[in-house]
Amino acid sequence: MAIECKNMVKIYPNGYQAIEGFNLHIDDGDFCVLVGPSGCGKSTTLRMIAGLEDITHGTLEIDGKVVNKLPPKARGIAMVFQSYALYPTLTVYENMAFALDLAGFDEDIIDKRVRQTAEVLGLSDYLERLPRNLSGGQRQRVALGRAIIRRAKIFLMDEPLSNLDAKQRVSMRSELVRIHRNVGATTIYVTHDQIEAMTMATKIVCMDVGVIKQVGTPEELYSHPANLFVAGFIGDPPMNFVNGHVEKGVFYSTLDDMKLDGLSPELLEKLEGKKLVLGYRPEHSFVEKPEEDCVTVHSKVEVYEMLGDVQNVYCNRDGLTSIIKAAPELNVEIGQDITYYVKKADLHFFDAETEDVIE
Repeated sequence: MAIECKNMVKIYPNGYQAIEGFNLHIDDGDFCVLVGPSGCGKSTTLRMIAGLEDITHGTLEIDGKVVNKLPPKARGIAMVFQSYALYPTLTVYENMAFALDLAGFDEDIIDKRVRQTAEVLGLSDYLERLPRNLSGGQRQRVALGRAIIRRAKIFLMDEPLSNLDAKQRVSMRSELVRIHRNVGATTIYVTHDQIEAMTMATKIVCMDVGVIKQVGTPEELYSHPANLFVAGFIGDPPMNFVNGHVEKGVFYSTLDDMKLDGLSPELLEKLEGKKLVLGYRPEHSFVEKPEEDCVTVHSKVEVYEMLGDVQNVYCNRDGLTSIIKAAPELNVEIGQDITYYVKKADLHFFDAETEDVIE
């Protein structure tokens, strides 16, 4: 089912405005991820869509019908919570069958659906176990099973992987994508983890302080961030930023001797007279000069992290901090001078006052 949020606003009785002018279209079958820092309004938005929070202003449409006044059970939605919310004294089978039993389904239908759903989730061998005898990942799959078994057209998931360890989270990310592909239900997923958003979403909604900062595919938000917030939030490690200005066709950084010429006349016309922020990603930094036209950066190694297949090198010179994502073979020492290069094609310019991208 398609979902349409039109100018949705949430103001609490104490006057705090959690959501401001939220406009979003979610296509039928989308895996839409709401991502942003803690307190940005992701869960509040999800709860408004679920009917657990009233919408102060604006409208919510599901399948073309306004549902602002409909109770949660009438919206055709299944919700998966961070805490699993399993009944500890019921087996996996009984937990998954509970909603259907409550709805008065025949035992044969319940049994068929439970076993079909357990097969999809890889839980067939665990149906007689209690939740306490399952791993965190298995319990999360049971929670998903309770949602799937209802044959809901929309799934809402509120940070469902946050209680899992790092290895389980990686495994469950691919599980969720596989389940979504098989079930085909429209899914709205809340997380503060931008890696989860990038690896799972067909559409990302990046939020901050109750406002949508950008909507797009993972590739669009990574390669074409609309503003400084998205540029700094999406990507791991985050984008490097350099304050500066353009003078006589040359970009000069504020804190060191970094400069950049050869910019196109069309771009220079947009940059002239503005306080600027130049951005580039750590993975777009090269210690060997590439053949393409590039900018040179001189810095000093502060810290380095060896991650196995890659190492992050943290640099600082004259107060200008930056991160390089380098090959593990690169030998570096703390305090060492380092020179690296960034292709001009990989640079992003932002207006320092509006924080919007300049293209």
